[in-house]
Amino acid sequence: MLKQRVITALVLLAILLPALVYPSFVPLAVVTLVLIAAGCWEWGRLNGLAHAASLALAAVGSVLCLASWRAGWIALPLPWLWQAAGAAWVLLGGWLLARGVAGWPQAARWLRVAGGVLALWLAWLAMARARAIGINFLLSILCLVWAADICAYFAGRAFGRRKLAPAISPGKSWEGVWGGMAGVLVLALAWAWADGHWQAAVPSLYSRLVGMGLLWWLPALLFLTAMSVVGDLAESLVKRSAGMKDSSKLLPGHGGVLDRVDALLPTLPLALMISNFASP
Repeated sequence: MLKQRVITALVLLAILLPALVYPSFVPLAVVTLVLIAAGCWEWGRLNGLAHAASLALAAVGSVLCLASWRAGWIALPLPWLWQAAGAAWVLLGGWLLARGVAGWPQAARWLRVAGGVLALWLAWLAMARARAIGINFLLSILCLVWAADICAYFAGRAFGRRKLAPAISPGKSWEGVWGGMAGVLVLALAWAWADGHWQAAVPSLYSRLVGMGLLWWLPALLFLTAMSVVGDLAESLVKRSAGMKDSSKLLPGHGGVLDRVDALLPTLPLALMISNFASP
């Protein structure tokens, strides 16, 4: 399993890293569009759709991405869209976790399916927009999620006592959440310092926030970290409701695409929403 996991990670890195650092955002947008289509297919399966219907859902997700690309949305700030996406994630994410595993299948299937496709599309558009702003900006958002996840894992292993959501994800603890938040704050300060030291051409998310003062960047980063946890828990809840351990087997050793991007789904659009209020 570990060998499979490492090989898959190396293959993904070999594809995504060149696309990320390419001068244009186009290669990364294309590669991630394929991943979003796969995520839509997985979402259909998690919600009881047949194989053909799940493939059709992948096509719908792809068309949404291509249509917004064709309309030039990647080049636009779109504050209204990110504010709407942020409000939806906060309200519906909270509602979803409050209802629990048993509450998910009680919602109409078309609503569940449509909500997942929209979340995946918004995450893709936010990723493409962040890359169009600059590599440093996008990478700082991605690393926020990765740092939160890694620090939460080790803090949970070392200090975890109080379960966060035992009915949804028994392995997560409140101590892990606090550890993840602490890791993100350290990362933010170090990254903002590095931006200034090396005079980054495009400010990171952290530089934009730190420049606004402590009363702004501290709650903003804690909020983004908390919402990355919400994204992770939401996908775990849906999988548990479907009786599945992984969203698919598309990524050997890692599970499915949704298993890898769940925490990014709320974080990417919310980071753009918050950055619109911060000065570069």
